[in-house]
Formats: sequence, C-alpha cells, structure tokens
Amino acid sequence: MKTIQSRIAVLISILSVFSLILPRATADLILSDFLRCLPKQSQPTYQIFEAIYTRDNTSFQSVLQHYIRNRRFSTPTTPKPLAIVTAKHESHVQATVICANQHGLQIRIRSGGHDYEGLSYVSDVPFVILDLLNLRAIDIKVADKSAWVQAGATIGELYYEIANKSKVHGFPAGACLSLGTGGHFSGGGYGYLMRKYGLTVDNIEDAKLVNVNGTILDRKSMGEDLFWAIRGGGGASFGVILSWKIKLVPVPAKVTVFNIQRTLEQGATDVIYKWQYIAPKLPKDIFIRAMPQVKNTTNGTKTVEVSFIGHFLGQTANLLQLLNARFPELGLQKNDCFEMSWLESTIFWADFPVGTPIDVLLDRPNGPAVFFKVKSDYVKEPIPKQGIESIWKIILKIEKVWMQWNPYGGRMSEISESETSFPHRAGNLFLIQYWTFWGDEGAETTKKYVGLSRKLYEGTTPFVSKSPRETFQNYRDIDIGANLDNRTNFETAKVYGSKYFKGNFERLVSVKTAVDPQNFFKHEQSIPPL
Repeated sequence: MKTIQSRIAVLISILSVFSLILPRATADLILSDFLRCLPKQSQPTYQIFEAIYTRDNTSFQSVLQHYIRNRRFSTPTTPKPLAIVTAKHESHVQATVICANQHGLQIRIRSGGHDYEGLSYVSDVPFVILDLLNLRAIDIKVADKSAWVQAGATIGELYYEIANKSKVHGFPAGACLSLGTGGHFSGGGYGYLMRKYGLTVDNIEDAKLVNVNGTILDRKSMGEDLFWAIRGGGGASFGVILSWKIKLVPVPAKVTVFNIQRTLEQGATDVIYKWQYIAPKLPKDIFIRAMPQVKNTTNGTKTVEVSFIGHFLGQTANLLQLLNARFPELGLQKNDCFEMSWLESTIFWADFPVGTPIDVLLDRPNGPAVFFKVKSDYVKEPIPKQGIESIWKIILKIEKVWMQWNPYGGRMSEISESETSFPHRAGNLFLIQYWTFWGDEGAETTKKYVGLSRKLYEGTTPFVSKSPRETFQNYRDIDIGANLDNRTNFETAKVYGSKYFKGNFERLVSVKTAVDPQNFFKHEQSIPPL
C-alpha cells in the first residue's frame, strides 16, 4: 500500500509542476485530487494505480486509441481525457464513480468503443474515461441455460465461451464480434436471431450496476424500474453496468447461411422490392438481411449491388423448399448455401470467409480503421420501386456508402413497446442503417462526407417512419436534437428521446430523476432528470 501511495505522490507532484506551466491548470488540480481519492475508495488488494493512465504515461495514447472505432474521434484536435481508468476489479469502478463525483469530474464509460459518435470516450469538459476492457469474465451455466457476462467482454468472446459448453445453445446478439456487451446489450442490441428470439434486452434476467453513490446493485436491490430502464435505455445514463445475467437460447446443431449478390443489371431493384413484402413475414427461423452498396463494374462504371445475407435455423433442404415457394425471386440454389454450426455462423456474419478458424472470435480491436458517419431509420410501409430507384441515385453519387436493411416481424412483433425501454416493435417492416465512410484525413473531407450522409437521410424521408421519425439508439446520431435554437437542454432531449424511445422516454426520465437527480451520469444524448 505504501508503494502505491508513493507512486501516486510522485505522479501528483509531476502533475502539479505541469499545472504551473500549462493552460489546463485547473483541470490538473482537479485530477490531482481525483488521483488522491482513488486508493482511499478502492480495495487495497486490487492495486488501482496499475489501472490508471494519465497523459504523461507512455502508454496513454495507445490505451486511448485501442478502443476507438471511428477515426473521426482520433484526430489531434479531438478532446482527450485527463486520465483513463482501466478497471481491473469492481472496486475500481466504485472508486472511480465516487471520486469523480466528489471532485467534479465527468466520466465517460467505455466497454467496446463502438459508440458511433464517440460519446463513450470524448467530452468537451474535463473528463476521465472509465474503461471496462479488463472486466471480461464469462460464466456459462448450461444446466439452467444462463450465463453471467461482464460488461467488458466482447460478443465474440461470449459466443466462443457458450459454444465451449454447448453446441446447441446460443445468444441473440450482434454480428460485429468486437462489440462490448456493456453498451451493446443496454441499448437493445440485435442480430440475425432477433426474429426468433428478440433482442439482447429480451433475454436478460439480471444485472449488476454501480450507482451514483458507488453502491453495487442487482435486479432485486435496484428495483424493477431501473432494471427496465437499462434494458434498452442505455446504461450510461443510470450507472455503470458491471455484468449481465443472460438467458441462453436453443439452436440446432447445424444452421444454414447464404450470401447472394444481385446488381441493378441483374434485377436487384425487383428483388429488394419483393424482399420488403416477404422477409418480415417469413417463419421466425429465417432472417434475410438486404445490404445495398456501390460497386465498380468491369467497364469502369458504378452500379448498386445488393447482398441478400441469410441465416436459417435448420438445414439446406428445408430452406430451399421454403424460400423457393415463398421468395422465388431470390433464386436461391443449393450451391449458395453453407451448413455449419451456430458458432461458425457467427464468424460468417462477421464477414469472414467460410472456414475461418474460430479463434478469430477472441480477437480484440486494434484502433480505428476508417472515418464514418452512421444514421438509421425504421420503415413501416414498403418503399415503392420509384422510391428505391431514387435511393440508388443518391448512393451512386456518394459512392463510399453501404446500407443494411434488417427485417422485423416474428418475435419482434410479439413483444409490447413498453415491456422493456426499447420501443421499436410491431408495425416495423425493417430497420435501415446508413454507413458513409472515407479514408482521407482533413476537416474538409469530413465535412463533405458528413454532408453527403445527411443528404441521403433527407432523401429517404418520404419512405420512413414519421411523428416521430424513429431511430435506433445504438446507432447513435448526434445530429438528432442538434442546432435547435432557443431550446432548453430538456427540450432538446425530448427531441432525440422521442426518436430513440418513443413513449418510453417519459418513464426513462422518471427513473433517471429517482436514481441520479444531479445528473452525474451524462453525455450529449443521455436521459436527463426532470
């Protein structure tokens, strides 16, 4: 303990010197108080000093960058935290919350770093990052079909551990394997099992959370209102999610997957038009994503190619019989299909080649690859062919863009909007994700492509949900609620709150007011207290 305190004393003295010569003097003094506080609030057995990275630490930049997924938020001008606490024990989380609260520091909570707008690791006020990457334990209990998974574990790691214990169980989460379970689950994560089993939040039985007082709560002690709120409302508004107890779901020993591409010249427009009527009404065991993107042709021109990516909880023969009867326009053939275990299908959905070793599930991210901007929409009525063609014209001008059209129906239509705080249920045909990307640095390039993303969003306005124009909270979009002159923060929150949470927003505000009335847990699109 004395060694830890002496090392902190040295660190504080260094920061004190810097505070005399740097313009961020006040922030550094606050940080000094914060650092003094941490070992007092943490269990001595688990040395918190080893989990702290400040700006003078040689590893600070690499720790910060490692879990940034969007290069828009890794530029030299991006605001940086005063420190990063890579909690190695639950007591480190408690200490960070208590000490940040006592000393007026904002915290940003990061588990996987997939926050599209960087809200889990960027702020415009002095802040520290509480990074949960080391809290990644997974405990599978096949006997009662459940598992406890810590918030810093990735879904790739979760899938791997489930399959280690059972070949006939899975979990309905996302396709991107490096998603951290903390944020992915709490926002209402979805994947290719959602038509059969719903969302992550529909299969959560318990949770552990650190509240604003630094107390660890479970479902019983937090109460049903807070447990409701963190299942779809985003945990970062209410506390720090430590772990989830999830319900495993049955899967067959073999599933079938496929990926069929159709260009405009091959009738893609007709196929995706028909897809809108068929995909949401197919049996629950079938999920077919449509993914339009711009492709180069052999003669140097551009076209739109739509990938129809499918997952069937069964074998090829049954899939062919069903789809050739219900969706003959797709033209699915036996040689398009691959039978594999559910675990292998998670690798297929992560866009790895068939046959990729399963150890890829354990890979962790290694810094941001591209710049991107994401938006989302819900569609309640089929888009007419002329509307689809107008969308093609827009994305052909952008070029560096792809879309995902994810079908609803099945289990998603059976769960009420108020069952969890995730409200987008019956009445939706599909969810659209718009992904605009670029690789060149520079403010002008970023301005260009963000502007193009907004034009695409504007262009789809006639074809998507209205009053409100619904959007998916896990596809964070900071444009929503921005630039609203003369509105209070609460009025602004009502704008994005109605789009993300519909009628559940008021109840979320009520829960927030009860558990965090001073609004310690906050970010640019968090749930506000009254």
